[in-house]
Amino acid sequence: MKIENQHQPGGGYGGQAVRFFLDEGEQLHILHPAQVIAYRGATANRVDRLMNIKGMYRKRKLVRADFTGPCELAASLPPGISLKAISLSGGSDLLYDFRHLFFYTDHITMESRILSIKNMMITRDAVKMKFSGEGEIGILTQGQVLELELHPVEPLYVEAGCVVAYPESARMELAVYGNHLASQHMRYQWKITGQGSVLVQATGGSRLQQELESGDGIVKRFLREAIPFGGVIIK
Repeated sequence: MKIENQHQPGGGYGGQAVRFFLDEGEQLHILHPAQVIAYRGATANRVDRLMNIKGMYRKRKLVRADFTGPCELAASLPPGISLKAISLSGGSDLLYDFRHLFFYTDHITMESRILSIKNMMITRDAVKMKFSGEGEIGILTQGQVLELELHPVEPLYVEAGCVVAYPESARMELAVYGNHLASQHMRYQWKITGQGSVLVQATGGSRLQQELESGDGIVKRFLREAIPFGGVIIK
């Protein structure tokens, strides 16, 4: 299977158009079929199916679309949403949020992993998905995706809301870092150690965007940072 991402020029819709090209016999399963905006191939090569009860619960969706090659199709993504294709070969130790899954190819298998009570409270999710097999999966993200290596002893701090996937064997705890002023103003971080790597999405720019668009003077911005809870008190 071949995948092409095409950024739309100019303003307007501003999202991405993603094209899929399937050879004879290849199969692609799309979990957001309403995003398919163009198709070329035999009409019998698309079959929509009701998802099972687990799939309906995890994705909050009722239907998935199965495509069989030879065919090609295009899917649209909303502004700010990107699609990250990940190739799998054999086993994988990474755990994903099933709600981020956009597509998977044939021969990919999924297993549910129940999180610990602590991680359930932090992530507000009870189950993560572990994928294995030979093929590709497509993950929806907000912004660019980085792959960062882990170390068994030296921790990696990652903003909690930016983690897309992490190894099942990783040791994780909620933390902040830096001096008092730094830890007072930062969002909560995952403190992660272990083997393998984590996938991180670049979603932490909302505060920077607000500051760039704001007309506040330097004094007001300094007071917001220097005074405890200044961001709440000083508007």
